[in-house]
Amino acid sequence: MKNTNIIITSAGKRVTLVRMFQKELKSIFPDSKVYTTDMNPSMAPAGIVSDGCFAVPRVTDANYINELIQICEKHQIALIIPTIDTELLVLASHKKMLATHGITTIVSDLDFVASCRDKRCTINLMNRLHIRIPEPRDKYHPVFPLFAKPYDGSLSKDLYVIHSKEELTPEIMEHPKLIFMEYIDKNVYKEFTVDMYYGKDHLVKCIVPRERLEIRAGEINKGFTRKNYLVNYLKERMGYLPGVIGCICIQLFYRESDNDVVGIEINPRFGGGYPLSYHAKANFQQYLIQEYLQGDTIDYFEDWLDNTLMLRYDSEVVIYEE
Repeated sequence: MKNTNIIITSAGKRVTLVRMFQKELKSIFPDSKVYTTDMNPSMAPAGIVSDGCFAVPRVTDANYINELIQICEKHQIALIIPTIDTELLVLASHKKMLATHGITTIVSDLDFVASCRDKRCTINLMNRLHIRIPEPRDKYHPVFPLFAKPYDGSLSKDLYVIHSKEELTPEIMEHPKLIFMEYIDKNVYKEFTVDMYYGKDHLVKCIVPRERLEIRAGEINKGFTRKNYLVNYLKERMGYLPGVIGCICIQLFYRESDNDVVGIEINPRFGGGYPLSYHAKANFQQYLIQEYLQGDTIDYFEDWLDNTLMLRYDSEVVIYEE
C-alpha cells in the first residue's frame, strides 16, 4: 500500500495549518494521518490537535535527520512539510537522502533556499528576477530615513527605522549582521505578502497577494486578498524558478499610483498568513496531495476569491489532567 501520511515539522502553534492539512488529506484518504514534530510535544498546541506529535532534537542536532527518518518510516510518512526558517537548509541538504527512504520533502533545492535565507543573496536573486529592491545605504554616510535588518533574520526581530544620526547607536553600528537600506514609507506604499505555489515542474500554479493591514509578531493579523497588478507582475518574473516546489511567499511593498514594486524577502515555506489564501479558495494543501500522493498534474489556477478579509484572534488548546 502506498504511504499517504503527512508530517508537519516544528509544529509549535500552527494549529490552523495542521487542521487544514487534516481536512484536505482525510477528504481523499479517510484513514490517513497528519502527524507533527516538536522539541516539546506536550507544549505544542499544533502537536496536540494533530494525529500524533513526536519529540525531536533541535534541527541543528547531528541526530535530527536520522531521528526524523525513523519516525517517517515507522508511521508511513509520504510527505514532510517544514514550517520554520531554521530547518529549511537542513532539510534541503538532506532532500535526496530522505527520498531514498521514500520520503518527499516539500522544500525547494538548496541553492534557492540558501539565497532566501541570506538577505544579501536575496538581493542578488531579486536583481536577477528584475524586481526592484530598496536602495542600499552606507551607515557611515547615511541618507535618512533608513532601514536596517539582519541578513539572516526572521520573525521581525532586530528591525530598525532610523531617522537621524543620533539614532545610529553603537548597538546598531556595531551589529555584525545588519544591512542598511532605503526606508520604504508605509504611508505611501502598501505592504503585501504573496503566496505562490510551484508544481513539480517548477512552474507557478497560483499567485495570491495578501495586503497586510495589521501585523503582530511578524505575521499578518488583519488582511485582504487582492487580485491586483502584482499577480501578472510576479507571473512574468517568477513564472518558472528552477528547483522551486510547493509554497513560497514573497514580501513586497506596492505603490498603486505608478505600480512601483519593491521586493523585500522571499520565504521558501508556508507563510504564517497563508490561511487567508486558503480561505480565499487557493487550496495549496489540495495541490500537494494531488501532485505527490495522487500523481496528478496541476494547472495554473486564478479563480481564488478577491477581497477576502481575514481577522485573527487568540484561541486555546486546553488539556485536562487524566
